[in-house]
Amino acid sequence: MNSVPTLSDTAPPARRLIDPTALEQHRRRAARQGPTDLLHRIAAEEIQDRLAEINRPFTRVAIVTSWPDFWKDAFPDAHVISDAALLDLPEGLDLVVHAMALHWAEDPVGQIVQCARALKPDGLFIAAMMGGDTLLELRDTLSRAEIEATGGLSPRILPMGEIRDLGALLSRAGLALPVADHLPLQVSYRDLFHLATDLRAMAESNALNDRLRRPTRREVFARAAADYALRYPDPANAARIIATFDMIFLTGWAPDASQQKPLRPGSAKASLIDALTPRET
Repeated sequence: MNSVPTLSDTAPPARRLIDPTALEQHRRRAARQGPTDLLHRIAAEEIQDRLAEINRPFTRVAIVTSWPDFWKDAFPDAHVISDAALLDLPEGLDLVVHAMALHWAEDPVGQIVQCARALKPDGLFIAAMMGGDTLLELRDTLSRAEIEATGGLSPRILPMGEIRDLGALLSRAGLALPVADHLPLQVSYRDLFHLATDLRAMAESNALNDRLRRPTRREVFARAAADYALRYPDPANAARIIATFDMIFLTGWAPDASQQKPLRPGSAKASLIDALTPRET
């Protein structure tokens, strides 16, 4: 008897957003040329500050990252692994840090789920990643320039999640007490070409699967550079430009009976109206 085809049998495979070969090439190139670790240094300092505010030791720590050498120096006692699709994480960890790689994940929820499963009860997960406002100036000026010069538009900058959506990933992954916050950064550059050089050294240049596969016309970059300088000058020095990096931090805990729980709806013993209404004396 012939089986009836299901939706999974007939549906076309999902198209990948990211070209993993190009991403790996960019990372190897940055490592050979001497990577620019500005964003990683800021992320590491922020994570260490957050951990210092938590009154407990973390003795079994793992870090998921594409920059293992930097993070081994920042956390010498941590087990550092690459951000592969399947994470090689041991179990029973106190802390898992997903360091500046989650925005390149094809399946970010899957990455967080794997980290959550590696945690012992009441273990902590922290992710540092780039968010939706990152490179908003470059995205704007490149789009304008390409449309004006060619009449078309090609994918050039990775689409990144908004803080609301990224925070929801923690609950979807089964983590408790989820928190998402962001650190907006503005970095000064000489011009668009200086910024592009830094992005290559950060391994943050274009690795989108649908990117333009032929050289871009010089006119596009010339128009974009001129437009960038006009629209987004550095307030402290008009001869330079500003680039925004929107760094997002996600924090969640592996569920445990000792954690605070929200009250049941309707269980309040006082009226909110009474609390907000001023009393006459």
